[in-house]
Amino acid sequence: MDDIKTPPAVQQLNPKNWVKAYADYLYLYAISRVGDEEQARDLVQETFLAGLQSMHKFANKSSERTWLTAILKNKIYDVYRKKASGFKTEEMINITGEEPDYFQEDGHWKKDYEPRQFGVDDFDPLVHKELNQALQKCLKKLPALWLSVFTMKHMDDEATDFVCAELRLSQANFWVIIHRAKLNLRACLQKNWM
Repeated sequence: MDDIKTPPAVQQLNPKNWVKAYADYLYLYAISRVGDEEQARDLVQETFLAGLQSMHKFANKSSERTWLTAILKNKIYDVYRKKASGFKTEEMINITGEEPDYFQEDGHWKKDYEPRQFGVDDFDPLVHKELNQALQKCLKKLPALWLSVFTMKHMDDEATDFVCAELRLSQANFWVIIHRAKLNLRACLQKNWM
């Protein structure tokens, strides 16, 4: 029995240090994607538990933090799938009813709907913090399916095919949702940020 050793990959994991080293990072990652503090805390706890249960699968191909983040990302996608399955896609797409015609026949913006400059100085961290807070408030106003699609595509940089497969959407539904989410976010930021 003395010659049984723990696999080398498992030896590099240090679960006793996970809460201290990674809890804040994982919480911020989760809250920026689910927008609910309690749910974000639960997801981090579930991530640590899943990490403990799957330590033997750690292949030492990434850092401990990257591995835990991947586990958390999968847990977040489970939340998205659960929320998405509760809605009929057609209902979610038509939630706002008719939308105005934003573009002229030549494809340019109509004067009333042109995007306005935000005037963000790249070197002012306070302005970026305030903009991020406004963005988070606007993201919370999106319907659950729209938030899931937008977050997976633009925050997690997932491929369109992956998002469609995970949330069981057609390509057409995906693009309509992305389009409407962007328009809603733009309108919300212009109203609440400027």
